[in-house]
Amino acid sequence: MFNFLKEVGNYAKHSFLAGRYIGQGLSVTFDHMRRRPITVQYPYEKLIPSERFRGRIHFEFDKCISCEVCVRVCPINLPVVDWEFDKATKKKKLNHYSIDFGVCIFCGNCVEFCPTNCLSFTEEYELSVYDRHELNLDNVAMGRLPYKVTEDAMVTPLRELVYLPKGILNPHDVPDDAHRAGMLPSEILEEAVNYVNETNSLKDDS
Repeated sequence: MFNFLKEVGNYAKHSFLAGRYIGQGLSVTFDHMRRRPITVQYPYEKLIPSERFRGRIHFEFDKCISCEVCVRVCPINLPVVDWEFDKATKKKKLNHYSIDFGVCIFCGNCVEFCPTNCLSFTEEYELSVYDRHELNLDNVAMGRLPYKVTEDAMVTPLRELVYLPKGILNPHDVPDDAHRAGMLPSEILEEAVNYVNETNSLKDDS
């Protein structure tokens, strides 16, 4: 008798929890049903990539010293650095540099640890090809700088949700000078510097 009542109680408890979880999920659904749809008409409209976006890597041939730091810090030893030793100058001479972006995980180690800053990230994310071997880019292809979304006359740039002003969910018809909800890194740094200066001035006064 008591086991039966216990099973009935457990069943009722689990039924209540199931109904509660379903209600929580539907509340999110109903909340989004009242919002306006946010649609990007790609390729005529494109979102502006974030400030630290990791797109295709840009390579500057003249800056490279063939130190192969990028190869050593790469988790999969991806960059291919072909060089020869120049006996006249007693320095390495770079002949060829390539990265296979079909295998690259865009971790950013090569960009961060490059001593001459010859590697940098771009905003290019459209790397779709029909043959994966076309993603193996040499130093000539990596030296090409892509168009920025904000500078392409054929595209309407749209802000991401993170960079929209507070309370605005539609990126269309937002003025360029409209301040985003959060603070830019430069603004955070400026506020920190001002705070330190004010603190030092108060100490000097006291």
